[in-house]
Amino acid sequence: MISKMKPEMVKYIIVLAVSLFVFSACSSDDSVDDIKPTIDINFEEAFPKNCATIYFGESFDLKMLFSDNVELGSFSIDIHNNFDHHSHSTEIDECNLGVVKTPVNPFVFINDYAIPQGSKSYETNLSIMIPATDGNDSYDEGDYHFYIRLTDKEGWSTQKGLSIKMKRR
Repeated sequence: MISKMKPEMVKYIIVLAVSLFVFSACSSDDSVDDIKPTIDINFEEAFPKNCATIYFGESFDLKMLFSDNVELGSFSIDIHNNFDHHSHSTEIDECNLGVVKTPVNPFVFINDYAIPQGSKSYETNLSIMIPATDGNDSYDEGDYHFYIRLTDKEGWSTQKGLSIKMKRR
């Protein structure tokens, strides 16, 4: 029967058979990364922690320990007001919140940071300057959220939402 087929059809069947053999012979990769990275602030030097105070016109050192079972990717920080007392805290301890208020000139900080390639563990050592004003007016003091998102190379992410106070000295 094969001898009666056109040469193009025979080539097609041979390529198909070889392809099926090659793809079925490949072993599947059982090392799929399906574990989220972790953010650790449970050590003495960690900052900020829940209920911490950050001061306008000063810098602070971000100290957190990130880890992943395969490889870390990047992290981002989002600082925004919590004047309406919304919540996305991931911490058990509740902080004393000020009165609910309408923002006039709230501080906002959003930034992304790379983690060195190949890192399974990374301790941040980042100095962040918090300006006192926007160039014209002072920022609103009060309740803020410090929200950090950590993503691994595979795309899994974990978040930590901290309640903080932002004040002037």
